[in-house]
Amino acid sequence: MNTNSYNYSQSLIESEWLMATNPFEIFAQWFEMAKALEPEDPNAMALSTIDSQGDPNVRIVLLKGFNENGFVLFTNSLSVKGQELEAHPKAALAFHWKSLRRQVRIAGGVEQVTAQEANEYFATRPRDSQIGAWASLQSQTMNARGDFELRIQDFTKEFEGKNVSRPPHWTGYRIIPSRIEFWQDRPFRLHDRLEFMRDNENGAWKIRILYP
Repeated sequence: MNTNSYNYSQSLIESEWLMATNPFEIFAQWFEMAKALEPEDPNAMALSTIDSQGDPNVRIVLLKGFNENGFVLFTNSLSVKGQELEAHPKAALAFHWKSLRRQVRIAGGVEQVTAQEANEYFATRPRDSQIGAWASLQSQTMNARGDFELRIQDFTKEFEGKNVSRPPHWTGYRIIPSRIEFWQDRPFRLHDRLEFMRDNENGAWKIRILYP
């Protein structure tokens, strides 16, 4: 699709989107539009996990990759979100691209990426970010900012003159969707909503149109 000529007031339901049978193809096209038109962090997404009390816990993270296997983010596995993803491997994501007046909601199971995937992505990070992954005791109480800065200095010295290896506690998680909903804003709150659902990660997608 030519993103430059797309009519954003066009109905999602009446357009070519409804002809699609694979939600990942729709997401890929919407994401390309977002990268072209959204001024800040088009890969920003809300991640909702389940805490130890069974309550939802949400924060903004960055999407670092996706394909038909799922949507990938990276984090410290000892952080709050890392521990929650490990203990309760179910999660929900939400993208809101205000410039496009579009939203995508995703829900499904969670799996940890392979060590190779984590190593490959970690190697692409800026060196300061790699050092930070070692220095940050993510989600733990910090007495003063200076404590963090001292840890940064210590690890900077430790890895001086050599590559920064990936910390064993730093990895990625893949959300494997069982539901993906596409939402498009339309005048007078007469929005379009198109939902894809499947019973398992290898199942066929079922499509339904939802009232706004």
